[in-house]
Amino acid sequence: MDSGPALLNVVDVEATCWDGQPPPGAVSEIIEIGLTVVDLTARRRVSRHGILVRPARSAVSAFCTELTGLTPAQVAAGVDFAEACRILADEHDARRRPWASWGDYDRKQFDAQCRATGAPYPFGRPAERGHTNAKAVFTEAYGLRKRPGMAGALKTAGLPLEGRHHRGEDDAWNIAALVLDLAERGAWPREEPR
Repeated sequence: MDSGPALLNVVDVEATCWDGQPPPGAVSEIIEIGLTVVDLTARRRVSRHGILVRPARSAVSAFCTELTGLTPAQVAAGVDFAEACRILADEHDARRRPWASWGDYDRKQFDAQCRATGAPYPFGRPAERGHTNAKAVFTEAYGLRKRPGMAGALKTAGLPLEGRHHRGEDDAWNIAALVLDLAERGAWPREEPR
């Protein structure tokens, strides 16, 4: 019996950052959430989304703008972090749908920021449940000694880097291409029913 598509949320966040230490009192917080929905059954990317998030305890530095292309004015027009989490949970079924990111940074950043702000965690609990570290899967599947960055992994897989590196929406799209490459190789882990 066909149970329909096996949907996966591929998430990439960008956060406030500085060339060196943060200013006094500032903390790194999410300013963009990129999300690409992957249909693992059909082996294709089905949608892409970008959510800009207004920082509350830091500001976008010139270094951060140079890295991500995001300006202080752009993120100031975003939603607050709690609303971004609500959007993930309600509009992208994040509490039930499995998700992946390139490494554990994104999972840990969500966990820490939710704890610090009291915003409801948008994914299944505990934080590790339903999350796949795509970088670890890729490293093992390709028999690499070191875990590559996303851009290096794309080169290894013979895939193009689409869009701007360090933009959440574009990076999620590219990570989704790597997930599909792993699925085609039979290396993507099967999800346990929840």
